[in-house]
Amino acid sequence: MSTSATLLPAVVRPKADALHWLSADHGAGPVLDLLGALGWAIVDTPEANFHATSPDGCVYVGWLPENPSAWQRNIVWHVRVQPADCDAWVQEFGLYTPSEAVAGFLTALIANSSC
Repeated sequence: MSTSATLLPAVVRPKADALHWLSADHGAGPVLDLLGALGWAIVDTPEANFHATSPDGCVYVGWLPENPSAWQRNIVWHVRVQPADCDAWVQEFGLYTPSEAVAGFLTALIANSSC
Protein backbone atom coordinates (compact mmCIF):
# COMPACT_ATOMS: atom_id res chain seq x y z
CA MET A 1 0.00 0.00 0.00
CA SER A 2 1.30 3.40 -0.95
CA THR A 3 0.40 6.55 0.96
CA SER A 4 0.80 10.04 -0.36
CA ALA A 5 2.94 12.30 1.79
CA THR A 6 0.12 14.86 1.78
CA LEU A 7 -2.11 12.39 3.69
CA LEU A 8 0.36 11.83 6.50
CA PRO A 9 0.11 13.96 9.66
CA ALA A 10 2.54 16.83 9.92
CA VAL A 11 5.37 16.47 12.38
CA VAL A 12 5.13 19.17 15.04
CA ARG A 13 8.26 20.13 16.92
CA PRO A 14 7.52 22.92 19.39
CA LYS A 15 10.31 25.20 20.47
CA ALA A 16 11.90 24.28 23.81
CA ASP A 17 10.62 27.47 25.46
CA ALA A 18 7.04 26.52 24.46
CA LEU A 19 7.36 23.49 26.75
CA HIS A 20 8.11 25.46 29.93
CA TRP A 21 5.16 23.85 31.70
CA LEU A 22 6.86 20.45 31.54
CA SER A 23 9.17 21.67 34.27
CA ALA A 24 6.65 23.71 36.25
CA ASP A 25 7.28 24.66 39.86
CA HIS A 26 4.77 22.06 41.09
CA GLY A 27 2.52 24.73 42.58
CA ALA A 28 -1.24 24.48 42.54
CA GLY A 29 -1.82 27.82 40.78
CA PRO A 30 -3.21 26.64 37.43
CA VAL A 31 -5.72 24.31 39.10
CA LEU A 32 -6.73 26.86 41.75
CA ASP A 33 -7.23 29.50 39.05
CA LEU A 34 -9.42 27.15 37.00
CA LEU A 35 -11.57 25.91 39.88
CA GLY A 36 -11.91 29.38 41.42
CA ALA A 37 -13.09 30.80 38.08
CA LEU A 38 -15.70 28.03 37.90
CA GLY A 39 -17.10 28.84 41.32
CA TRP A 40 -15.90 25.75 43.17
CA ALA A 41 -15.77 25.81 46.96
CA ILE A 42 -12.06 25.90 47.88
CA VAL A 43 -10.68 25.42 51.38
CA ASP A 44 -7.01 25.57 52.28
CA THR A 45 -5.48 24.08 55.39
CA PRO A 46 -2.75 25.42 57.67
CA GLU A 47 -0.52 22.63 56.28
CA ALA A 48 -0.74 24.19 52.76
CA ASN A 49 -3.05 21.54 51.31
CA PHE A 50 -6.27 22.53 49.57
CA HIS A 51 -9.58 20.82 49.02
CA ALA A 52 -12.11 21.83 46.36
CA THR A 53 -15.62 20.65 45.59
CA SER A 54 -17.61 21.28 42.45
CA PRO A 55 -20.81 23.34 42.79
CA ASP A 56 -22.93 20.20 42.25
CA GLY A 57 -20.88 18.21 44.77
CA CYS A 58 -19.99 15.46 42.30
CA VAL A 59 -16.24 16.15 42.06
CA TYR A 60 -13.61 16.62 44.77
CA VAL A 61 -10.05 17.78 44.06
CA GLY A 62 -7.35 17.68 46.71
CA TRP A 63 -3.84 19.09 46.44
CA LEU A 64 -1.98 17.28 49.18
CA PRO A 65 1.72 18.25 49.24
CA GLU A 66 1.81 18.11 53.04
CA ASN A 67 -0.30 14.99 53.59
CA PRO A 68 1.75 12.00 54.89
CA SER A 69 -0.69 9.39 53.54
CA ALA A 70 -0.43 10.97 50.08
CA TRP A 71 3.38 10.81 50.32
CA GLN A 72 3.17 7.09 51.07
CA ARG A 73 1.25 6.63 47.81
CA ASN A 74 3.58 9.01 45.93
CA ILE A 75 0.74 11.32 44.96
CA VAL A 76 0.05 15.01 45.39
CA TRP A 77 -3.25 15.36 43.46
CA HIS A 78 -6.38 13.37 44.33
CA VAL A 79 -9.52 13.66 42.17
CA ARG A 80 -12.66 11.81 43.24
CA VAL A 81 -15.75 11.71 41.02
CA GLN A 82 -19.18 10.56 42.21
CA PRO A 83 -21.49 10.51 39.18
CA ALA A 84 -25.21 10.44 39.82
CA ASP A 85 -25.78 7.43 37.57
CA CYS A 86 -22.74 5.14 37.99
CA ASP A 87 -19.92 4.09 40.30
CA ALA A 88 -17.50 6.55 41.84
CA TRP A 89 -13.91 6.62 40.60
CA VAL A 90 -10.62 8.20 41.58
CA GLN A 91 -7.68 9.60 39.64
CA GLU A 92 -4.42 10.49 41.36
CA PHE A 93 -1.39 12.34 40.02
CA GLY A 94 2.19 12.16 41.27
CA LEU A 95 4.44 14.91 42.53
CA TYR A 96 6.07 15.44 39.16
CA THR A 97 2.83 15.83 37.20
CA PRO A 98 2.69 19.48 36.11
CA SER A 99 -0.27 21.38 37.52
CA GLU A 100 -1.07 22.49 33.97
CA ALA A 101 -1.61 18.84 33.03
CA VAL A 102 -3.94 18.35 36.01
CA ALA A 103 -5.82 21.51 35.01
CA GLY A 104 -6.14 20.10 31.48
CA PHE A 105 -7.51 16.83 32.84
CA LEU A 106 -10.03 18.70 34.99
CA THR A 107 -11.03 20.94 32.07
CA ALA A 108 -11.83 17.86 29.97
CA LEU A 109 -13.64 16.20 32.88
CA ILE A 110 -15.79 19.27 33.54
CA ALA A 111 -16.54 19.81 29.84
CA ASN A 112 -17.79 16.23 29.52
CA SER A 113 -19.45 15.90 32.92
CA SER A 114 -22.80 14.20 33.13
CA CYS A 115 -22.99 14.48 36.89
